[in-house]
Amino acid sequence: MKKDYYDILGVQKNATEEEIKKAYRKLAHEYHPDKTGGNADKFKEISEAYQVLSDKGKRENYDRFGSADFSGNPFSRAAGMNGMNFDFSNFDAGDMASIFEGIFGGIGMGNFTRPVRKRGSDAEVILNITLEEAVKGIKVPISFKTFVSCSKCNGKGYNPEKGFSKCRTCGGSGSIREMKRTILGAFSRVSVCGECDGIGEIPIDPCKNCGGKGRVKGDRETDVLIHPGVADGQIIKIKGLGEAGEKGADTGDLYARVRVLPHKAFRREGDDLITFKEVKFSDILLGKKITVKTILGKDVEITISPGESLRKEIRVRGEGAAKGGDLVVFLDFKAPKKINPKTKKTLEDLEDEW
Repeated sequence: MKKDYYDILGVQKNATEEEIKKAYRKLAHEYHPDKTGGNADKFKEISEAYQVLSDKGKRENYDRFGSADFSGNPFSRAAGMNGMNFDFSNFDAGDMASIFEGIFGGIGMGNFTRPVRKRGSDAEVILNITLEEAVKGIKVPISFKTFVSCSKCNGKGYNPEKGFSKCRTCGGSGSIREMKRTILGAFSRVSVCGECDGIGEIPIDPCKNCGGKGRVKGDRETDVLIHPGVADGQIIKIKGLGEAGEKGADTGDLYARVRVLPHKAFRREGDDLITFKEVKFSDILLGKKITVKTILGKDVEITISPGESLRKEIRVRGEGAAKGGDLVVFLDFKAPKKINPKTKKTLEDLEDEW
């Protein structure tokens, strides 16, 4: 009975080469005999299906005649166990690495890199400041909990005067080598020694205060300098003030995110500050001088041109939120709710002049 290779791989008859390859790699991970829940017969079946459908010539023969020529190139085959042959001629290095990763759980074969001490994680704090503080700049004291260097061992995790002894588990190499036999042959698996964490040596006198980690939970205190003109949402990086690393590894960084609180009288737009000044009707008609306070409380005098439009902005140079920014003033006029008869008569007399 003809085997339906398309059905075995779970693809359509018009599937592309990439779809066939992807389906096979997924099934190979799932049914490999060396994995828990694997199935040697199923693995053999899907491998046979892939050998045919991944080869253009064999696939054409299979689609036309229901069979394929398996004689092929003898150098394109790898002898397996139990008399099974697998054709890897259509696999690239990424395919093989992916399948081996599924078999060995991501541990390299024959390759070993000594571990690097774990760097401390970065920390983040939120700084809420007023608009005045953002304009003039401020130094903000902060305190937060994180891992800090152990004061008993100076972050080393051990007493350096007592020295080290060679790790008995790995013999000082820092790695453990294991031979693993699979359906594809025998492979060497190298893993980090769990006893010495890949160092090859074990401290004779580990620090009891930090348990040999070189760090403990504690409080980090510092001052964050915020320069004048800082914007809302701006992030300030302070190197080396994050979480302490393990056993003398590098400390993480601190990221301070600035939040500028809303102001009742001023609004920031870029480097400028926007404000509204309430004036009397007569101020506009007569073109009077008025006083406006800046964000930092300084009084500045501006002159209203007679008949000034309420929509026109009046700029006070250099009094904005940051260097180069201005204070932009808009006039705000509120008409009186009641006027006396004399004022009303005067306005009626002037009506034709407007």
